[in-house]
This record gives sequence, structure tokens and C-alpha cells, in this order.
Amino acid sequence: MNKDDGGFTRRDLVWGTLGATLGAALLRGAPKGDAPKPAGRIRVILARDKAVLNDKLDVDAVALKKMLNGSMTRLTGEKSARDAWRALFKLGDVVGLVPTTALNPTHPELTDAVRTALMEIGIPDRNIRNVQRDIDGVKASTALLCMPALKAHWLTGIGTVLKNYIMFSGEPKRYHEADSRNLGAIWNLPFVKGKTRLVLVDALMPLCDKGPQPDPRYRWPYKGLIAGTDPVAVETAGLRIILKKREAMHGEPWPLSPPPLCVEAADKDHGLGTSRWEAIELVRMGWDEEALIA
Repeated sequence: MNKDDGGFTRRDLVWGTLGATLGAALLRGAPKGDAPKPAGRIRVILARDKAVLNDKLDVDAVALKKMLNGSMTRLTGEKSARDAWRALFKLGDVVGLVPTTALNPTHPELTDAVRTALMEIGIPDRNIRNVQRDIDGVKASTALLCMPALKAHWLTGIGTVLKNYIMFSGEPKRYHEADSRNLGAIWNLPFVKGKTRLVLVDALMPLCDKGPQPDPRYRWPYKGLIAGTDPVAVETAGLRIILKKREAMHGEPWPLSPPPLCVEAADKDHGLGTSRWEAIELVRMGWDEEALIA
């Protein structure tokens, strides 16, 4: 079995060094509905709707919009979706959308819904740009909206939020060294740092192994969105869903390989947010069957 520094196995690192993030806290309940936000905890929204995908896995735009609007109001505490978007984005912003564009991509219906929502608060279409793989576009943006699809990844363990900005680095191979633990450093590049206003994960059809290639054996209709303003907290929630799905498939813990060291490192080494589950307030909305997260 592979060893990392200090003699720990990779399995130990996944279930150990992430501490309460991935261990006993799996059994801890999370507030649902209109539960008040405990002081000092970071809010992450998980919205699901059984009707958002039909039997052919086509997206129902009405159900998706309902999920998106609900996520935004619950995240911000505003009474309307428009007020929620206005709380995060301003009329003068040039908004860079950063979806996953290949290999288990972000659903285009979600990108379209976000663009429409931004236009409805008065941001002109010309100021809403897809900047994935576009460093100049990122530099020109005043605000970024990170929109990855939820998936495991053979190089990073989890290839969702933190990895979504890897092409902004100009040297992605460098960030795959040391089991990709320094992906968070990309978020602190001068033209990226502080610009991300919202992280919105497409968890409609996640991939729990063999990513980023969309292997149908490991892709399933979870029918969810995960939203937050703390990228590490959102990544942590997505990671827990992936790990619980893997455990359900094998009947026992099935750690990711390589281990997702980037998540804790983004917290402790790069200061991007929190990976401690006890510091995260997960608010679940809508369909709750096989949510895989407590």
C-alpha cells in the first residue's frame, strides 16, 4: 500500500488527516429548511429536485431554475432570487463564468440559467463571458462564478472546485505534482485572487470514479446543485457525496486514489476557506432520497 510522509497510508490520509471533515461527522445531522444559521459556520446549500432530469436524463429547465433560485435565496438570506443575485454581483461587473467545458462538462442548461439570472439584474450580456481556459478573460473580469461539474479525478482525487481554475495557471502539469495538493495556490494568483463571488457545482450527474472521462459505471443521476461562497467548504461537501457514493457501491469505505490532499491544503496552506465539516452549515433543500450526506 502506498505511503505518504510520516508513514500514513493514503487511506489514512483520506479518512484521517481530513479529520472530522470525513470521519465521524458523516453521522452528524445538518440543518434543513429554514433552520437558523449557527454563528461562525460557513453556509453551503445542497438543492435537489427529482424532476430536474427525466428518464432520458434531459434537463427540465423549470425545475433547474427553481433549484437555482432557491439555492441563491437560501445562501444569501434574501427574499427574492433577484435580490440574492444583486447581493453578490453588481451592475458594473464583468462576470467571468467558469464552467467545466469538456469530459463530464457542466450542463449548458445551468450555464444558460445563470446567464439569464445575471441579465435579469441588469448585467448586459456582453459583460457575461465564458472565461474557462481564457487567462485574458479572467484578467478582464471583475467577478468570477466557478461552475464545475462534480467528479472524481484520476490525478487529483476530486476534480471539481479547486481544479476548475487549473488552466489559469499557464502550467497545469506543475500543479499535478505531489498528488496535486497545491491546486489552491492557483486561486491566489494576482489576477484570480478575491474575484470568485459564487461557487455553483453541477451535481446533476456526478462521477465518482475514473474521472474526468465520463465512465457510465460511475456516473449517476444525483439531481443536485451545491452552492456557496467558500470554495473549500463547497468542495468538502462535494467530496463527502463522492466518498459516500463510493462506499455505497462497495459496501465499505473506498478511498479515492490519489487522495484529495488539495482540499485540506487549500484550507491550511492557502487560506481559501474551511475544510472542517464542523465549521460548515449544510442546508438541504428539496428531494432528500439517497442524499449521501448528513
